[in-house]
Amino acid sequence: MTKNFVFETDSAAKKMQIEREFNAPIETVWKAWTDPEILDKWWSPKPHKAVTKIHDFTVGGTWQFAMVTPEGQKNWLYAEFTAIENGKAFSSTAVFCDGEGNPVTNGPKWHRDVKFLSIDGNRTKVNIAITYEDEATFKMFADGFFKEGTTMSYNQLDELLASDQL
Repeated sequence: MTKNFVFETDSAAKKMQIEREFNAPIETVWKAWTDPEILDKWWSPKPHKAVTKIHDFTVGGTWQFAMVTPEGQKNWLYAEFTAIENGKAFSSTAVFCDGEGNPVTNGPKWHRDVKFLSIDGNRTKVNIAITYEDEATFKMFADGFFKEGTTMSYNQLDELLASDQL
């Protein structure tokens, strides 16, 4: 069940704006977004899965993870955390990489700002702004499976939050 889901694209700014509400307190949602063991349970839309190799949630730290297909193909990503306001917001810059964390030469790059807002103590609104460095990367994400995959992943997070498996 999708709850208050907003997904807007601005091709002129090469930017996506995503807003989603979750039925859980802000501390629980924050943990789901920042704890690698929990992230791996919902980040990649099924039947794919996320597998974290490194997760250093500090400014300058990195998150290296693979999105793994059912056939076992690994698509690696590398994100560097550029700002963290504990319990409220974080920012990162990301690129595709190889399994050792080496960026793909001349590969796409994007910046993500994620903000968390408590609605009534029991619900949390998450606002995500993703800005792409070039138009080709923006189009690849905007015209591809990104919206559907994001919707599926957030629905998986809903299921996880409702299951008390955090």
